[in-house]
Amino acid sequence: MGAMRKLVLLLALLSLPILADDLTRLQIHVTNERGKPVDRATVIVKFVQGRSANALLLKKTRLSWELKSSQEGIARIPGIPKGKVLIQINAKNYQTFGDTFDIDEDERVVDIILKDPQSQYSSHDR
Repeated sequence: MGAMRKLVLLLALLSLPILADDLTRLQIHVTNERGKPVDRATVIVKFVQGRSANALLLKKTRLSWELKSSQEGIARIPGIPKGKVLIQINAKNYQTFGDTFDIDEDERVVDIILKDPQSQYSSHDR
């Protein structure tokens, strides 16, 4: 197979949309340490790394989402590639949360518990 033919075949494969089987729907449930839902938290979800060969075919797939949690503390991400996903959560009066999750299910609920802010100390407080 000539080099030009290989290039055309590669470009054709890369232009295909990611397969639905390679996407996951996430529901992120944000609560505080007392089990109460945290509403209006900023939820950021970013695709980091995929495991399948189709992870290369991401041109037409949304790779990050930013939204607010509902009154029930829920944020729904309708479709993001399976694999390593970074979830960050910022909410007023809580510590910022950030962690990477390995997602391989078609649907998954991720429970996040936000901690109360810690006291700040300074060497000038003596």
